[in-house]
Amino acid sequence: MGDEDGDEAIEHFDVAIVGAGISGIDAAYHLQRHCPRKSFVILEGRDGLGGTWDLFRYPGIRSDSDMHTLGFGFKPWRAEKAIADGPSILAYLQETVEENHLGHKIRFGHHVSRADWSSDEARWTLTATRQADGTEARFRCNYLFMCSGYYSYRGGHSPEFVGRDRFEGTIVHPQQWPADLDYSGKRVVVIGSGATAMTLVPSMAPTAAHVTMLQRSPTYVISRPDVDRVANTLRKMLPERIAYAITRAKNVALQQFVYSWSRRRPDQLRSLLVGAVRRELGADFDVDAHFTPRYDPWDERLCLVPNGDLFKAIRSGKASVVTDRIEAFSAEGISLASGGELPADVIVTATGLQLVTLGEMDFTVDGAPVDFADTWTYKGYAYSDVPNLASVFGYVNASWTLRADLICSYVCRLLNHMESIGATTATPRLRPSDRSMAPRPWIDGFSPGYIQREMRRFPKQGDRAPWLNPQRLRADRHMLLKDPVDDGAMCFEGKVLNT
Repeated sequence: MGDEDGDEAIEHFDVAIVGAGISGIDAAYHLQRHCPRKSFVILEGRDGLGGTWDLFRYPGIRSDSDMHTLGFGFKPWRAEKAIADGPSILAYLQETVEENHLGHKIRFGHHVSRADWSSDEARWTLTATRQADGTEARFRCNYLFMCSGYYSYRGGHSPEFVGRDRFEGTIVHPQQWPADLDYSGKRVVVIGSGATAMTLVPSMAPTAAHVTMLQRSPTYVISRPDVDRVANTLRKMLPERIAYAITRAKNVALQQFVYSWSRRRPDQLRSLLVGAVRRELGADFDVDAHFTPRYDPWDERLCLVPNGDLFKAIRSGKASVVTDRIEAFSAEGISLASGGELPADVIVTATGLQLVTLGEMDFTVDGAPVDFADTWTYKGYAYSDVPNLASVFGYVNASWTLRADLICSYVCRLLNHMESIGATTATPRLRPSDRSMAPRPWIDGFSPGYIQREMRRFPKQGDRAPWLNPQRLRADRHMLLKDPVDDGAMCFEGKVLNT
C-alpha cells in the first residue's frame, strides 16, 4: 500500500518497527499473533538481522544472561548450553524469523534517521537511507515501534587516553573488531572490567603470549556453569514448551531473588561473592584489590564467568589482573598512575558502549523537535506528549527479553483497544495532579558509567504510576499486563466510540 508524494510512492503501514534484533523480532511476532489485522514492516539499517548478535564479532562473544530468559517466551531454547555464544544466539534469532515467516516483513539496509508526526493525518512519516546506494526512502505508519536498542552502532565509548598516537602496536575496540586481527604470541592488554573484558581475557589467553585485564576499579563476578542441567533434564522428561516454561520461571525467580537479596542484605551477598572468588584464586591472590568493589552488589551489573573460565586463565599464568589508573600510552604499552609499565603489542579498549535515545533519530511532533530529556516516561516504554510511539528498553538487573516481551504484549493490548474504540491517536499526558511530581532519573539506583554518562538525555521518571520505569519484573507485569489501558493518563483521540 502506498501514497503518492511527488514522484515517489510512500508505503504506508499500520505499524513500523525500527530494528531487527531481539526486540524487533519479538515485536513482529506479537503483532502477527495478537494484532493479525495490522500491517507492519521492520526497517533494519544493517544487511542482516540480529542487532547486537550480528554486530559484535570479538573473540568469545556470548550472552551474560541465560538463554532460557534471554530467549523469547514463545520459543524454547533447545541448545544444551544455557550461556550461549554469539553465533548460536544469532542462529536462534534466524530460526525464529523463519519459523514465523517474518523474513518478508524486513527491509534490510534501510537506516531510519528521522520520524515526523502529523496530528492532522494521525501518522508518522519516516525518512530512511538505503545503504546500498545512499538514496532516500520514506514510509508512513499509524504507530511507530522503536526496537533499535540502547547503544550507538556508530561506535563504542572510547575515552581520550594521553599519548594514544604514540603507541606503536594495535588498538582495537570490541565493537569494531577486525576480522584479520592476529594476536597469537602477542602481549595483550584489555582495558576494562565489565562483561566484555571478562569474556575477552579467557578467550584470548590460550593464543596470546599473555593477557592483562587492566581495570580502574573491581567488578563483582559470579561463576556458574554454562549448562543448565535442570533444564536439560526437564527437556528429556516433559513436552518441550512445558519444560521451557518451568526452566524460565525457575531462572526468573532466581534472578529476582538475587537482586532482592542485594537490596535487602548487600553485605551478606558481598561476602558470598567475594568469598567465592577467594576459593577460585587461592590465598596468594589479592582478591581485595582486584575483585572487591567499593559499591554494593547490583549497584552495577554482576559479571558472569561461565565455568570459571576467567579464573582458570589467571591460575594458568596466561592472564593477570592489574587495578590501576592509566597515566598515558607509550610507544611500547601503557604507563600507570602508580609508576608501573604494562608492555603491550595489542591494546583492547573494552571501555563500554555509548548510550543513545531511540536509535539516534530526529523526531518532530507537528514540526516541533522532540527532546526526550524534556519528557516524562510513561510505564518505561513511551513519552509524555509524544503520540503513537513505543520503545523497548529491557532490564539492567535481569534479562533484556523479559521486559521486551512485556512491552510487546502491552503495545498489542493498546493497539487492539484503540481499534475497539475507534481511536487513531494515543498520547500519554500528565494529569493536573501529576504536574507537581519531583523528577527522578529514568533508571534509578544503578551506577555504571555507561548509564550515568547519558542519563541526562533520557526522559524523567516521576513518583507515581504510570510515570514510572520500575525495572522490577513483578511491578512491570502488573503495570503492563493488568492495569487498564485507559488509565486517565493515556489520552485517546480520533473517532472515539462512546463506551
